[in-house]
Formats: sequence, structure tokens, C-alpha cells
Amino acid sequence: MKYIVIQILSFFILIQAFSQSNNHLKLWYNKPAGDIWENALPIGNGRLGAMVYGDVAKETIQLNESSVWSGSPNRNDNPGALKALPQIRALIFGGKYKEAEDLANKTIISKESQGQMFEPVGDLHLSFSNTGGFTNYYRELDIEKAVEKTTYTVGGIRYKRQVLASFPDNIIAINLTASKPASLSFKVFFSTPEPNALIKTNGDNELTISGTTIDHEGVKGAVRYKGIVRLKLAGGNLSSSDSSLTVKDANSVTIYVSIATDFNNYHDITGNENTRAEAYLNNAFPKSFARILKAHAAAYQKYFNRVKIDLGSTAPSKLPTDERLREFAMDNDPQFAALYYQFGRYLLISCSQPGGQPATLQGLWNNKLYPPWDSKYTININTEMNYWPAEKTNLSEMQQPLLQMIKDLSVTGKQTAKQMYGARGWMAHHNTDIWRTTGAVDGAFWGIWSNGGGWLSQSLWEHYLYNGDKNYLASVYPILKGAATFYIDFLVEDPKNHWLVLCPDMSPENAPESHQGASIDAGTTMSNQIVFDLFSKTIRAAEILQIDNAFIDTLKQMRNRLAPMHIGQYGQLQEWLEDLDNPNDHHRHISQLYGLFPSNQISPYRTPKLYSAAKNTLIQRGDVSTGWSMAWKINWWARMLDGNHAYKLIKKQLSPVGVNKEGGGTYNNLFDAHPPFQIDGNFGCTSGITEMLMQSDDGDIDLLPALPTVWQSKGSISGLRARGGFEVLTIVWKDGQVMKAVIKSTIGGNLRLRVPNEMKKMDGGKLTTAEGVNHNLFYQTEKIAKPIISEKAKIILPVLKRTFIYDISTEIGKTYTLIAKLKK
Repeated sequence: MKYIVIQILSFFILIQAFSQSNNHLKLWYNKPAGDIWENALPIGNGRLGAMVYGDVAKETIQLNESSVWSGSPNRNDNPGALKALPQIRALIFGGKYKEAEDLANKTIISKESQGQMFEPVGDLHLSFSNTGGFTNYYRELDIEKAVEKTTYTVGGIRYKRQVLASFPDNIIAINLTASKPASLSFKVFFSTPEPNALIKTNGDNELTISGTTIDHEGVKGAVRYKGIVRLKLAGGNLSSSDSSLTVKDANSVTIYVSIATDFNNYHDITGNENTRAEAYLNNAFPKSFARILKAHAAAYQKYFNRVKIDLGSTAPSKLPTDERLREFAMDNDPQFAALYYQFGRYLLISCSQPGGQPATLQGLWNNKLYPPWDSKYTININTEMNYWPAEKTNLSEMQQPLLQMIKDLSVTGKQTAKQMYGARGWMAHHNTDIWRTTGAVDGAFWGIWSNGGGWLSQSLWEHYLYNGDKNYLASVYPILKGAATFYIDFLVEDPKNHWLVLCPDMSPENAPESHQGASIDAGTTMSNQIVFDLFSKTIRAAEILQIDNAFIDTLKQMRNRLAPMHIGQYGQLQEWLEDLDNPNDHHRHISQLYGLFPSNQISPYRTPKLYSAAKNTLIQRGDVSTGWSMAWKINWWARMLDGNHAYKLIKKQLSPVGVNKEGGGTYNNLFDAHPPFQIDGNFGCTSGITEMLMQSDDGDIDLLPALPTVWQSKGSISGLRARGGFEVLTIVWKDGQVMKAVIKSTIGGNLRLRVPNEMKKMDGGKLTTAEGVNHNLFYQTEKIAKPIISEKAKIILPVLKRTFIYDISTEIGKTYTLIAKLKK
């Protein structure tokens, strides 16, 4: 009889697991993570992060807190730069690149810290006594509710664990239940790589970890952290040793984990970590897990549920996530692409919340004391890529930590601009950290890049484009002006062509073969594009605010003297002012295509020759690269209006690590692989899929601009946002045509819509065909200087598919519904 009961129970558990696997917003697996961090599942609330392994015998929950960093407030400017600057410039303009790089290494690269590290707090372990011969194993990450769950059966008893990082309660909650009373017995203890940590019990039901972060590169570690684990039992009993807690024969257990530090901001670490950790815990502890879960899910879904996507579903969607990953390149599994898309949004919500720190190279999840690249902020692409999905996938609030960091850097970067370059305004090089350092690090080959402030500050303008708030624009205008002012003082005249260029300069993180192995140069294409963008956006901001006429005039005059883009002998968009590109160069950085994306200086409609050159560059550089690079390429091919090529890159991105010989790919938990793990690839791919379905950068809202053949039969997406305060509530398509579009206007203005087929108003009214320039100020595009084209270049102008463009005058708060105009 007992055997029959067990078999029946197992049958129903398998049925439940199958039904769970059909949920399209879950990552699920039929085996534990083992000891592989990249198999564990991430949860987070912007401040607290955890990786949940789901192992049966010893559950491991690896813990992070966003302000646990090595070091303490510090600066890393090199005061020798200013004196050496004229000589470095003379060497560059004289073609002595290696000598210039050697001198830059001595005088520009920091003699102090090369940047501090984001550190783990440690691992919380739950070691169980009754785990032999488990069956019916299942674990999932429900990205619709932001909860991890593990279930299994031992001896006919069904065990369930749930783990979440509560948004409203600011703690991590772990709930354990069993189908039979008095079945939960386990030990709770910490381990940590932190050398200064103290682990002990505090009373009968608390386990604590505390300490101070490590010294690094001459900077004293001074961040104090405190973690408290408190247990609530139903039945059974709880005992403690010096460094562990033991649960015996409980019916259910809820574990509350609180972590806090003394960090207030980049120059103030006078907080009380003990008081903070206790306050979070004391607030949450009286609440049941069910109550915490309900409030948590509601707070999370306020953001997540704004966007829904349906690309269709096929048989592979019933497989575990790791099996789907292995099969994706060979099978048609459109729902897996949709899951990955929403997983990117889940990660952004989970690792970047208002009032917290921005997403690092690893987001909020790092298990190493000495992580790759210090798990800090690389601002020559990676940090910016983290936030590409924010505005357009309706997660504007998630960008607040980045915007705050830019404000911080506009303060710390003033000293760097003045002390190192004798310039006004502010600047940053290619890296920063929680202490908002702005000096040059990691060697001149990478570190002399001076556009960190120039690129980052444009996120401030981008945020305005989506919300239209003039008060916000006025608050950030001084930051835009300060970044532009640095370039006013730092730009110099190229003695050969008399353009204004940055010098010293470099194109991240590449070097022309003719420069003696040095990357150092003057006036690289990406830098010229960034300065052009910053000047243009600062001009427009000042004009909107009706201020700074004299400053605007200066920017316009200097913008006219910037170097134009060049098309080289191979028909490529040149990376440098000289025609130095090697068509066999497959470097992961293709920085000159910044002008294609995220900028809009290169357009198939407005600049067809540059568009052709950008396409040639993409083809020459190849498809497969490191993870974040492939993600950038998805966005570029979407801007190329080539959905099939973009989808080809998605398949490369969603390949298991090691399949692509050149690198890149995805881990079993769907983390992006550089390798190792970098979260920017996740965010870049989510951005790229959005660009395939909607763009709003080129003077209009373009629906289905790069829809791949594999998704054309039918699909829908809802909840996207476009520039000018437009909410794209619904796009429904069939056979590659937009069947229905519903768009809400939150600030009014002209809605210019580009679609692949004729449409009409839902009430039968005729649409007005658009003519001339879009007069909506949020859709202005800047006139680009005529490119200089090599006599050897072969330019093949694009043949573009026919589209239909309509103008709709909108009113604030009103919704506009269009449907396909079907042929009779």
C-alpha cells in the first residue's frame, strides 16, 4: 500500500513538473546546479543579490550586497599628465606612436589604484540530514514572480524550498516545507572568501557574519558589513553552536537574511551597518513568508508586467532550460528567444533599483574575492550596454542608479579634467567604481580613452527623450554642459587636415597594425561621433531651456570643425582617420559603429553611403565574438533592417559556452558568457530584440523594422516605450504585416509611424501620409557631415523594402488604434 501511495504521489509530482515546464516565464531544470556557480539561479532586489544552487544535500545560497566593495573613498588621478600632454601630442602627430604610449603609461595611467572590486559577502549553507535517494527533482526561476523554487522527494516525502529577495522588505527570505510533519532537519552555517569576516551565533535563533572589506592596490578596505540570519520554525526545535544553527524535526522553516553596510555614498561611509541590518530584519521577521511573497511579487510585477511578448511556441518549449539552450541553434524555438528577452528585463529589475548602485559587469552577482575585471564599471561600452533596454522596455526607473552615478562622476571628474588635462568641465576615462574614481587605469593601450564622461552623460538626454520632463532636463543640463566644456578645452587641431580632434585618443580596445603595437592615436571615429553627439544634445537641451546662447554658439562652431566619418578602401567605415583597417581584423570592439547604434548618425534613409560602409564593416569583422560583442551586433543588424542576420546572431548568443570557437555564448542559467560571465550580453540582446520589433531613433516610430523570417507568421509585443512619451501598448503581426497597433501619447505631439504595410484607423478613418521632416522635437535628427570616401571604395547603395509612413496629431493621454488595411 505504501508503495502504491508513493507511485501515485510521484505521478502527480511529474504531472505538476510538466505543467510547470510549460510556463513560458520560467527557467527550469531537472537536476541541481552541483558546484557550478553558472548553473545556480540569480535573485535580487537591487541591493541584495543571491545565487541559489538548489542542491539537495547541501543548499548553497551565495550572497551579495551592492555596496560591499574593497577599498574606501580615494582618487587615482596622475598629476604628471598635464606636463607631459604637449609632448605626447607632438609624438602622436609625428607618427611616433609607441613612444607616445610609453610616455602615457608613465604620466597618464594612475600610479594609485587601478579601481576597486565588488566583493561577495559569502555563502549561506543549509546542510540536510535526510537526502538519500531523492527523486522527482525540479528547480525553477519564476521570472514572472521573481522567486526561485526547488522541489524533490525523499522517502515518499515531498520537500519544497522557495527563495526570494524581497523588494519591499529588503531582505532575502527562504521558506522550507515538507509534505509530512517533523521532516525538516538541517544545519545552517556560513562560509566566505572574505579574510576579515567574523562568523558567530547570536542567541538561539541568529547567525551573523560581519567584517571589513579588504585593502586593494594601496587603498585601505573600510566598508563594514553585517549579515544576520534569523530562523522562524513551525514545530521542531532549534539549537546553536558557536558558528552554526541546527534545526531538528520542524514542520516548516522560514529563514530571514538581512545584510547591510556603513556605505552612504562614494565619499561617506559613516553609516551603522549593525543598526541597518537589524532594522531590515526586525521589520520583516513578524511577517509570514506568504505575506512577504505576496508583497514582493506585487512590487516586482509593477515593473515586469509592463511588457509582454509572444513569438509563438513550438515543441522544444517543453524541455528543461539547459536542454533548450543546447538545441536552440538547431531547432525553431521562438519562445526561448522570448524567455531570454524577458530574462534580461528580470535581471535589470533585480540588479538596478532606484536609490542603489548601477549594475556592474556582473550585475549584482559575484562569488569571487578577486573577480574578473574587478566586477566594476567599464564605461567604454559595458556599463552603457547594461542600460540599453531600460527606457524602451518600459523600465525607466531602473536607470536611476546609472543617472545618479553620472551625477557623482560629474563632481569627481572635475578634478581629473583640471589636474590631468588643464581643462574645465568634467571627464572620466574607461573605468570607474563605487568610489567614482575617474583616473586612467589598466595601461595606456586601454586606459587613455577619455570619453567615459562624454558617452555616459548622453544617457541623461536619452532619459529626457522618453519622458519630456523639462524640470528634469534643467536639473541635468549642467552635467551635459560640463561634459561638453571638457571637450571644448581638450580638442586640438589636427595639423594635417585642420579638424578638431581628441589627442591623445584611441579606439577601444583595438590598435592599427601600423602603430607599432600601440593603440594611441588622434581623432578616432568613435571619439568624433561621441563628441558630435554630446555637442548636438547639449545644444538642443540649451535651446529647449532657452539658455546659454553664447555657449550654444561655441558648440556649433566647434561641431562644424569636427572630423567627418571616412569610408575606406575596402568600402568600410574607417575606425581611424587614416585608412588603416584590415578586412581580416575580427576584433570584438567595432567602436566606429557607435554612430549606427546606440547613436543614430548612420541611417539607411538619411545616410545610405555610410549605411553601406557600416554593413561592409560588420561583414568584414564577422559574426561570432565574445558575448557582449555579439549582443551589440544584434543591435547593429537590427539597425541594418536585416532581421535574419540579427536572428543569426541571437542563435550564436544562445549557444552553450564552448560551442563558438571564437568565444561567447550562454551558460546554463542563461547568464551571458564573455567568457567568463558578463551581464552586458544579456542586456544587449534584450535591447537588440526590441530594436528588431520597434525603433524610434530615426525620425519616426518604426514597427517591425527587422522582423526575421522565423518570427513572421504571427506574434505580438505590448508595453514598449518610444521617444516623445509614446507608449506602444500593442503590436500584433501576421505574415510579417502589422495587423494592429495601439499607441498612447503621454505628452502629445506628432506621431510619425513607419510600418511595412498600409494601415487605417480602427474607426475606418484615413491616415495622413507623412511628408517632409517630422516636426516633433523629440524626433529631430542631426545633419551629418558628408563623409570622405576613398577612391578605391566600392559603394553599393542599399535597396530598401517599401514602407508606409503616417503622421497622426496626438493629444495628451489619448490612445490611437490602427489596423491593417486589407486588400479586398
